[in-house]
Amino acid sequence: MTALPEFLSTWITEQRWYAGKGRAPSWDRLGGFDLPDPDGQAHITVHLFLDTAERPLLYQVPLTERSAPVAGLEHALIGSYEENGVTRFIYDGPRDEACAKAILRLILDEGAVLPDDGAPGIAARGHCVPTTPAVEIRGSRVLTGEQSNTSIIFDMVGLDGTPADPIICKVFRSLHHGENPDVTLLSALAGAGSTVVPRSVGHINGQWHDTGEPTGFAHGHLAFAQEFFPGVEDAWRVALGAAEADEDFTERARSLGEATADVHMTLAAALPRRAAAPNDIAATIASMRARFDEAVAEVPGIEQHRAALQSVYTRAATSAWPAMQRIHGDFHLGQVLWVPGRGWIILDFEGEPMRPMHERAREDFPLRDVAGMLRSFDYAAGSVAQSHGRSVTDWALAARRAFLDGYISRSGRDLRANRSLLDAFEIDKALYEAVYEARNRPAWLSIPLAAIDRLVERAAA
Repeated sequence: MTALPEFLSTWITEQRWYAGKGRAPSWDRLGGFDLPDPDGQAHITVHLFLDTAERPLLYQVPLTERSAPVAGLEHALIGSYEENGVTRFIYDGPRDEACAKAILRLILDEGAVLPDDGAPGIAARGHCVPTTPAVEIRGSRVLTGEQSNTSIIFDMVGLDGTPADPIICKVFRSLHHGENPDVTLLSALAGAGSTVVPRSVGHINGQWHDTGEPTGFAHGHLAFAQEFFPGVEDAWRVALGAAEADEDFTERARSLGEATADVHMTLAAALPRRAAAPNDIAATIASMRARFDEAVAEVPGIEQHRAALQSVYTRAATSAWPAMQRIHGDFHLGQVLWVPGRGWIILDFEGEPMRPMHERAREDFPLRDVAGMLRSFDYAAGSVAQSHGRSVTDWALAARRAFLDGYISRSGRDLRANRSLLDAFEIDKALYEAVYEARNRPAWLSIPLAAIDRLVERAAA
């Protein structure tokens, strides 16, 4: 494939991971690399396509080319084209088992691949965690419902043919220069012996041309493989089920608080941390004030809280701030699994996929994660109110208290002793939610607005 066919461009713009919705793309193929197919039936290429229509966005697009349609792969067929009198059928690589297996084998075998056109600059290399057992791939399937990445589930067997633990491999669709936090943080946690995150299997590093970098090349993670837990529910579904049934959730909420504290303490020990400098505090407070102004522009009724919130921010600015360290960064109930016999497992440390890696790799305040989970409990209760028309506010308040109790007990940090600071972070999150709901789900706007009212009232007491 020497140019991007129209059918492929159309397919890319229809994918959930494509970020340029609402405008016509302008493509530049930076290059790619081929992966071997042991069966010799598919030509497997990982393409790097740069969309330059607005701000440049780089996408990783694995494809397979075949000389004839494949029965059972109709759902993965993107289109076909003719070249030199030969018709080639193009499939979405992760959904074609030949490509999926080749990606994981690159990790497990610690292989290396060079550019498909022989030009220097594009390369990829697999890295496998030494403790990963020797296994073979039995089959693969793509996890549905994701937005920014594509995750492939692999059923595995040991060399003796007995079933082995399944693996999930996340193929990063939007590429950025720098190390992906999902790889670095989960690897650091698993390497430190943490039992509240999945076991790491390995990853793929890549290099590609980038004129914006001093060396002319960018480096980053292309894929990441880890332990997979089949047939389990995420914490959102578990909590929502409990809220709908008005079942006590405090014990699980407390243990989730303990698991969150474990992650923060392990990250603080394994990776750099530093005291918050005055400019760090000033920048955080400034971003909170800016968030308030943005929320007022979308929801004018929030203006009534301006004076009260300015007092909240002023008190927060003069509070004792914790050290800055690496955190989850997008923490809510949907990022946690409940695994029977093991407890809570925390996932997805990638952060916001569209933010540059250097921003996602910055130290931040653990209170941001705590506030995110507190808001998530409110949303579980709010969802019940939306769906069933009844209030379970007491359920949410009990879960929130238990989560904080667990966090404080495990970390030794009394978050309630400096409640104005935690309130400032939670209000900031609720303001973000208000903007989102006003733009996307007006019927849900009452959930963050009620939280803002409650938090402001408590701050004024």
